[in-house]
Amino acid sequence: MSDYVIPASPLFRDPIFDGAADPTIIWNHHEQSWWIVYTNRRATAHGQGVAWVHGTDLGVASSTDNGQTWTYRGVLEGLDVEWGRNTFWAPEIIYHHGTYHMYVSYIQGVPVKWEGHKRQIIHYTSSDLLNWTFESILNLSSEFVIDACIHELPEGGFRMWYKDEANHSHTYAADSKDLYHWSNTCPVLTEYPHEGPNVFYYKKSYWMLIDKWEGLAVYQSSDCKNWSYNTTILHTPGTRKEDGSLGYHADVHVNGEEAYVFYFTHPTRDSTTNEDSYEYKRSSLQVARLDLQDGLITCDRNKNVRMRLQPY
Repeated sequence: MSDYVIPASPLFRDPIFDGAADPTIIWNHHEQSWWIVYTNRRATAHGQGVAWVHGTDLGVASSTDNGQTWTYRGVLEGLDVEWGRNTFWAPEIIYHHGTYHMYVSYIQGVPVKWEGHKRQIIHYTSSDLLNWTFESILNLSSEFVIDACIHELPEGGFRMWYKDEANHSHTYAADSKDLYHWSNTCPVLTEYPHEGPNVFYYKKSYWMLIDKWEGLAVYQSSDCKNWSYNTTILHTPGTRKEDGSLGYHADVHVNGEEAYVFYFTHPTRDSTTNEDSYEYKRSSLQVARLDLQDGLITCDRNKNVRMRLQPY
């Protein structure tokens, strides 16, 4: 797994609904391949309002060549906790002591409006990323929570960051010793509404990306608890194919001194695009390299990426 590859731009487009979003990248120990699990938005579907962002499964793309090419594999099955066509968003998957833990945003049914229905985060476990066991619906700071992210704390245990839409769409956090029981919910970033927190450790600091719908704001921390603003990335449209929009809701893979940000774009959306059109809805996955220069995170999305992924 030591060879560098240069992936294409876009990295991946969903061949069924063309709405891949909210990617998380994970090494499949069972299959010995890389997986991206993502929100499978239904950009090609017709329906009322925002039904196309609901009723979504979790799509899977896999790579056996270290991330150079990606193949659509289908959707994760066996996640239903009740009858009907329901909504799964923004998976977070971590591997710990031989078990995969997935925390996914869940909405009952297929709403046609953004507002007016509960959002919850559900915990599942698996040994192979295919067969999932329901563990619990998490009891967090409200019943309107999405976009979980998990990272180990320097003193031990784990912290989850998530968006609480009942509390001004700010980032909140909860702590756990075992990944099953979560407590001590508290606000973390409260300056303005945002979503999609993602935390990673890179070059002796903890970093958090948040999607502020005007690019990704970057925050820095020494203890994973107190955060200071660093910079904003992916706020200027890129020049690569399918990369000419803002970058949205990202995941970061770190391999030693190298870090890669996986994000999605709306490449054919602009201020004049009809919100009911396919051009407005469709999305593509991209990857770019992160660097640290003079204390600031940088991301040149226009460069071809020399990428080397490292299994955890």
